[in-house]
Amino acid sequence: MIKRKNIIKIAIDSPADAGAGALAKAISKHYNLFYLDTGKIYRMIAYLKIKFPKKFNQSFIKSKIKTLKVKDLANKALLSDEVGTEASIISKVKSTRKLVHSFQLNFAYNPPKNYKGSCLDGRDITYNIVPDADFKFFLVASIEKRARRRYEDNLKRGIESNIGIIKEKIAERDHFDSNRKHSPLRPADDAFIIDTSDLTIEQVVALITKRIRGNL
Repeated sequence: MIKRKNIIKIAIDSPADAGAGALAKAISKHYNLFYLDTGKIYRMIAYLKIKFPKKFNQSFIKSKIKTLKVKDLANKALLSDEVGTEASIISKVKSTRKLVHSFQLNFAYNPPKNYKGSCLDGRDITYNIVPDADFKFFLVASIEKRARRRYEDNLKRGIESNIGIIKEKIAERDHFDSNRKHSPLRPADDAFIIDTSDLTIEQVVALITKRIRGNL
């Protein structure tokens, strides 16, 4: 793989609903970086498994990854709890992670020339996908805060939900992500850890831009 030189690479990891997505989008816009929510790739694969169970196999996944465009990940159907649960199971499969890995690498190291670099968020970006990232961040937040955020996001989308059940699902996802054999959720040794429990997105962005500004 040919790597584009002189680009900024930012890697962000976090458990579900700790704010990585909103933060990565804001940082990407601020620095004109090409943004990828890597978790959406696994959600897309999970969605395909649910929608096309008879066709679903490694060849099918490979063909979809080969033609995947970032805009394809904007499908709102990928945000359902059913898809999220299935995605956490699929992400444990080594052969599937290998297929997704190549897509992520190309995205990280070869962003379009009109962008100054790339910003990826996920579960293993800081130590596995972009271990040489210029800046690495790992976000955490209490399960209560994360459940509240998802509950409020559901309300905005017109989805009725139970915050107690949401907490259970988040705890289940945390367990899956942190204990899977391949590329578990964990911070890189040199990642800057931020607890977002009592911070607004604007406050987190300010913390990160301050740290980046002092090291560019």
